[in-house]
Formats: sequence, C-alpha cells, structure tokens
Amino acid sequence: MSVQSAAADVDVDLRQLFASLARNWLRILAVALVVTGLAFALTWLATPHYRAETRLLIETRESVYTRPDGTNDNDKPILDEEGVTSQVEVISSTDILKQVAQKLDLSRLPEFDETADMPPLSRLLVVAGLKSDPNEIPPEERVLTKMREKLNVYRVEKSRVIVIQFSSEDPRLAAEIPNAIADAYISVQGNANIESNSAATDWLAPEIADLSKRVRDAEAKVASYRAQSDLLMGGNNSVLATQQLSELSSELSRVRANRASAAATADSVRRALQNGGSLDAVPEVLSSELIQRLRERQVELKTNIADLSTSLLDNHPRIRALRSQLADLDRQIRSEAEKIMKGLMTQAQTAQARENQLVADVNTLKAASARAGDQQVELDALQREATAQRQLLESYLTRYREASSRQDSNYLPVDARVFSRAVAPSQPYFPKILPIAGAAFVGSLLVMAIVTLLQELFSGRAMRPAAGARFERIEQVAMPVAHEPFDQEPPDHEPPNQEPADIEDPRDRTAQAQAEPQAAAAAPATAPATGPATGDDVGPARRSLGEVEIDKAVEKLITTGAARAIFVSPEGDEAAASAVLVAREVSDAGLRVLLLDLTASGAASRPTLDSRLFPGITDLLASEAQFSDVIHVDLYSDCHVIPVGTADPVRAMRAADRLPIIMQSLTTAYDLVVVECGPTDAQGISRLVGEGTEVFLSLLEPNDEVAQAAVELIESGYPDLTLVTPVGHQTPGTPLPGRRSAA
Repeated sequence: MSVQSAAADVDVDLRQLFASLARNWLRILAVALVVTGLAFALTWLATPHYRAETRLLIETRESVYTRPDGTNDNDKPILDEEGVTSQVEVISSTDILKQVAQKLDLSRLPEFDETADMPPLSRLLVVAGLKSDPNEIPPEERVLTKMREKLNVYRVEKSRVIVIQFSSEDPRLAAEIPNAIADAYISVQGNANIESNSAATDWLAPEIADLSKRVRDAEAKVASYRAQSDLLMGGNNSVLATQQLSELSSELSRVRANRASAAATADSVRRALQNGGSLDAVPEVLSSELIQRLRERQVELKTNIADLSTSLLDNHPRIRALRSQLADLDRQIRSEAEKIMKGLMTQAQTAQARENQLVADVNTLKAASARAGDQQVELDALQREATAQRQLLESYLTRYREASSRQDSNYLPVDARVFSRAVAPSQPYFPKILPIAGAAFVGSLLVMAIVTLLQELFSGRAMRPAAGARFERIEQVAMPVAHEPFDQEPPDHEPPNQEPADIEDPRDRTAQAQAEPQAAAAAPATAPATGPATGDDVGPARRSLGEVEIDKAVEKLITTGAARAIFVSPEGDEAAASAVLVAREVSDAGLRVLLLDLTASGAASRPTLDSRLFPGITDLLASEAQFSDVIHVDLYSDCHVIPVGTADPVRAMRAADRLPIIMQSLTTAYDLVVVECGPTDAQGISRLVGEGTEVFLSLLEPNDEVAQAAVELIESGYPDLTLVTPVGHQTPGTPLPGRRSAA
C-alpha cells in the first residue's frame, strides 16, 4: 500500500543530500570512466567520414554586349525565394544524380552498393531471412539511395546561394561528387536553354512565312479599297473632300462677317443722313479722301468768316458769299456720304450672293465628306490590320534572327555559376574522438550525480524535520537491547496528528454505530505531581489504578477518536499481547490500523507474521527499505504490521531523528497507529506521542514493578494512563473463531 507523507513537516537536508556525492564518488567516477572508455573505443573503431561542399550562385549571366536590343537587366525577372528553392529540387533530382553516378561509376564502390562487397554476416542474415536481399533492388536504385543519404542540398537563408554538400568515406569522392553534381546542373540548364532556343527557331520559321503572306494580302486590300472608293488624300493625311469642306466653311464664315459689317455700316450712314446727324462718327465716311478735303475746305471757310466777322457785319457781301460756299460744302459732303452708303449696300448685297453660293457648295461637300468618312473607317480598319500584321512580322523576324545567331554561335548563358568548388578535406567531420569522449565523460558524470541524488532523496536519508515543525529533532542514540525501549530525550512539545481532509473518518461511522453509550475504558489515577516514586507510594498507586480488559481499551480508542495508542509493557514480552489484541479488535471494527513493533525481541510482531526475517522499522530508519517494503498484513486480521526488521540496530539509531517523521506519515495514512514499546519509560515514548495519543500500560498481574512504572508515567506528564490486561483472551498467535487463517 502507499503511505502519504506529511510534506509540511519535513525539509530536504541539502548537506546530507550533496554529501552523498562525496560518499559515492568512486562509483560515479568509475561509471563515468567506463562510459568514456566505451565512447572512445566506439569512436576510434568507427569509420571516418569526410564532407565537402560546392556553392552555386543564381544570377543573370547575360552580357551587356550580347543582350538583345531594347532590353536591359530589369526586363528579365530574377528568381525569387520560391524559384531558388525550386532549383534546389532540380539539383537533387534523379536525372542529375544518375548522370553523376554513371560518370563516376559509383556502382562499383561498396560504399554505394553493398552487394559489391557484402560481409559474410550480412549474407547469412539474408539467407536466414532476417534481412532483405539487396540484390532484389535494381543497382541504380541502390546507388541513388546511398547518394541521397549522403547528399545535402540547401539554400542559404536570405540569399540566392545554393550549397551542395556531400559526405563520403573517401575524401576524394567527398569533393568530386558535389563538383560533378554542380557541373551536371550547369550542363542540364545549358541544354535546357539550347532546347528552348531550338524550339523557338523551329516555331518562328513557319510563323514568319505565314505572317509575310498575310501582310502582303492586308496591304493589297488597302490599296484596292482606296482605288475603288476614290478616297483622295489631301494635306495633313486627310481625305480631300473633308479638307475642301473645311476650307469652304472658313470662307463662308469670312463672307458672312463682311456682309454683316457692310450692312451695319450702311444702316448707320442712312440713319445719320435721315436724322441730320453728324457724319463724323461713321468711320467709312471719315476714311473717304474727298470728304476729308471737303471738311478741310469747310474748316477754312469757317475760319475766314470768323476773321471777317470781327470787322464786317453779317450782311456784308463777302460774309454772305463765304456762307453760301459753306452751304455748298455741306451739300457736297452729304451727297458723298449717300454715295458711300450706296456702295456699302452694294457690297452687302454682293456678300449675300457670295454667301448663298458658299452655302450651296458646303452642303454639297457635306454629303461628299459623309460618304468619304464611311469609306475612311473601312479603310482605316484595313490599314490597322495590315499594320498589326507587319509589326508582328517585324517582331518575329527580330527574334528569329537573334535565336538563329545564338544557335549558330552556341552562346546560351546559364543563370547560375559555381563560385566555390569543393576540395578534398584533410580531416574527417565524424567521428570527433576527443569531443565525443569528453561529452560522454561529462554526461555520464551528470547522469550518475543525478541518479545518486535521486536515490538519496527517495530513500529518505536526505530528509529532516522542518524548521517550523511541531515535533522535536531527536538526538541519535543506540538501538535498545532486549527488554529495553528507545532511550531518548523527552521533547518540549508534542506533534499534532494530521489527517487527510478528503478521507471520511471511519471512527466517526464506528462511534455512531454503537448501540449503547459506554463509559471510558479506564479510570485515570491521580499521582503526586512531582518527585520520584518511592516504596511508600507503590501501595497506594496499586490500589488507585484499576485494570480494564481488551474490549474496554478498544472502546475507549474508538469513542475518543485516538490516532495513536502507545503501549508500555514493564513485564516484558508476554505483556506485549495487549497491543496485538487491541490492534486486531480495532481493525475488526472497520478502522485502518497499523501495529508498530519497537520491542528489541520483536515480541509484538512475531504472533502476526510467519517469519522474523521481514524488513521492518530498522530497515526503514537505515534507509534500506521503503514504506511499501516494511508494511505487512497480519495473518489473522486486516491489521497492518511493521516488525522490528533485519537491519543493524546501531545503524538504524543513527537516523532516530526520522522517527517522528515516520510516525506523522503513518498517522496520516491510518486511522490508528498502535505502538508496542516494551519495558520503557516516559522518556522512551516521548518522541512517539502527539495529538490524539492514548498511553496504555500492559500488565499480566499487579505487582510492584507495574505500579512503579505507572507512577513514573503519571508523574512524567501522562495522567490519563490506562492499565490493560490480556488475561482472559486467546493467545495472539492462534486464529480466532471466524477469522481467516492466512493474510
């Protein structure tokens, strides 16, 4: 069964834990040296492997002098990350590897074809059917499989560099194979370009011939349609009718402007003559030379009249003659203005006639231009078709000439180059004897140190009571001899009993199942508070202590819910039967009970087990066994038993400070822990008590020895001491009626 430890009450003793490394240094060093020797021997006997690598750079290899006209470096796309990765797959393809294998004749080498020199052991395994026959696989496939195992092709991150890495037992082959693979890749890419170029020229030749015929037909259609439609071309590459219509439209606009100007001028002159207004505001009148001379003469006469008026009267003949001349000038000016008006009217009429003629001509040209426009659309379509065919033909001719020139000169650059070729390595990459041996030594040291620490930790030797625990650290003492208890110092306080919160307490169910309430099993005795027991005190103590039977002790333990029952037997091994009987009775009541035998002779555990050679408490204290090894089942009940054990008592007592930890763990796992201590005293049981502890004094018959032990226990701080006797019960070593006869 598993025992749950009280983790809160123990700590790891780091000093004790790491001291185990010093105690076991010889074993650790021996194992490390053995492992190192094995690693050294294996690496020394291993076949050395050499590794070399060739590096390729993916880049545009077209020269500026051979690049086609009208193109530059940006016209050709550079391979992206996916493109470079695709080239990695091409390099490791089966075709390239086959070429390299055939070129270097790798099938003759045992490294690449195990059938070339198969060891006898392998042949026996093949014959026995324990290994597949390599002869069943084609030779090429065997070689390719080995090559793929030794080949590593990868792309350098964030670059267009491809690394071809190969390992071999032969340093020369380790360099030759990646170089051969790189050369084969360059050759394959060049052949692919040649095939592509040849395919292009083969396809362009018939296409050019067909295009030439189509261009001729298209241009012939254009010329024929132009002749049939009589589409004469004028200036600016336009149809003649359209050009004439444009010119007539311009002339019509000019004539209309002149006519409107002449009619407006004539109207203004007419209004000036009819209304007697001044003719000086009409530009056409002022621009007449005759009118200008008449105006000058009129001004001169007005000047003479003004000069003579200063000395002559208005009726003077000279003044009257001048005024008569002035009137004649006015009539002449108006007569000349009327002539100008008539000339403008005639000009307007002429312009109107010209306008009418131009309008008729424009209408005629509109119809002709509309017809020419429809015909021009069809002509333009034919011309576009002919132009497109010619451009395509010229493009094909240019490409065909370039492809033909490259094919004739055998110049087709590959977009990759080898910038680092592999050389035969002088040192193998595997095995590295010293690093492997050193790593094996360090690793084995660490593993053995960890294993040693774990063994020390799980064995419990590295555990100690916690600094804040409620029980005292016990000094190391010697294991007691026959009829002597553990001789220990009394603690200052007692550790509490702790039970798991998630487990229902069977003692509660048992207490509720009692049909009738019963009184306490023992009547406590009152003793003097201080001072040792003397001969005068023995008599009253014997008279004041009452004896109880096994059933009463069991009832007391169940009703009080005790977690620990400590039995002291001053009369020796025969009195230890009380602890066995109580443990069995409580177990039969349904509680989980453990009997711990701390007697020197094993008197309590002998009647419960069929051998005295079972591991027990001394083995647990000496860290030679675990809890699951020292807990046994009673032959005649469901009670569990921890016997004295088979370990050296002296060695066990060196770890006596772990006894409180063990007791705490047991009380956590069991409802009741019954401890038989033999003929001990209060100091001997001090490290075993705790919360919920009942102390019993087992006796066969009242005597001075028993009374003296009882008085000492009461005076030492156990006033609730109970005396119990096994008298009247069957011997613990015989099966009881209705009990099982084996565990």
